[in-house]
Amino acid sequence: MRLEGKTVVVTGASSGMGKAIVELFVKEGANVVAVARRMERLEELAGALKDAPGRVLPFRGDMSRAEDNEAMIDAAVKEFGRLDVLVNNAGIMDDMGPIGDFTDEKLQQVFAVNTFGPAYAMRKAVRVFCEQGGGGNIINVASVGGMRSCAGAVYCASKAAVISMTKNTAYMYQPQGIRCNAIAPGGINTEISTSMGTPNMAGYGRVKNVLATAPAPGEGGDIAAAALFLASDESRYVSGDVLVVDGGWIAG
Repeated sequence: MRLEGKTVVVTGASSGMGKAIVELFVKEGANVVAVARRMERLEELAGALKDAPGRVLPFRGDMSRAEDNEAMIDAAVKEFGRLDVLVNNAGIMDDMGPIGDFTDEKLQQVFAVNTFGPAYAMRKAVRVFCEQGGGGNIINVASVGGMRSCAGAVYCASKAAVISMTKNTAYMYQPQGIRCNAIAPGGINTEISTSMGTPNMAGYGRVKNVLATAPAPGEGGDIAAAALFLASDESRYVSGDVLVVDGGWIAG
């Protein structure tokens, strides 16, 4: 088993990519703190994985809140004795709007979950890693939207910020043996579109030209497999990288 004995925190764990990551990691021997707002789904997930080699600890948390990001990591250390891997997966969409159309509410909502949440969690995680004597692993789920204009201005900016934080953290904490990488998914079958609301038609009219070149959507398991590689010791010399998982969409 590739993650035997490791303690992992996964956010956005109740559906989609986060759920797939939890399922795969627990089967590979990890003890996982599965974090989301929908506790009933987390408990169902834990029940379905009760016979797996690793354990699932459901944890209700709102990733826009600094205190919840800190509490989930405290819960991991309290329950399992340490933290080895943090996976910042939780995310929401904007409405595909251009910069001239965003609302203050949408800006604050998207950045609170997509950017501030990972920042809060990373701040706490690196402190715990250093207290443990160094070493540790952070995986941020960004998006090809942080690399190419395939969504609205607010969403793309929020994910570009995550990529920048990833690279900065990898460089700053290299002497402490802390690795930090990002995954940039393309179109994946998840529930994230439900957070979009009514699309901004001006923005969508432009973005649809980019969307037209996308391949068939991937599945949560595609992202989970990438996350497993980055969480395992097989990627021990990989840090500060962005692993694009998009079926070749932005290769051209």
